[in-house]
Amino acid sequence: MANDIRICDKCNHIQMKSLIPKLKKMAPDTEIKIGCKSYCGPCGKRAFVYINGRYISAPTEEEVLAKMEPYIK
Repeated sequence: MANDIRICDKCNHIQMKSLIPKLKKMAPDTEIKIGCKSYCGPCGKRAFVYINGRYISAPTEEEVLAKMEPYIK
């Protein structure tokens, strides 16, 4: 089963140009959905990624990637 990865293009704590290639490397068979996730409170304070039904957040983009790794199928 493919992963469900979603990221917000309005998040102030991630850089789309660097995050998308890293996500594709971690989960190459996944289509990454980009758009608002209506998660604006936490999104304004921390970086986050939605993966397989879970919001994963951390202070930095690198920490989010490390925290989401166990949830990749």
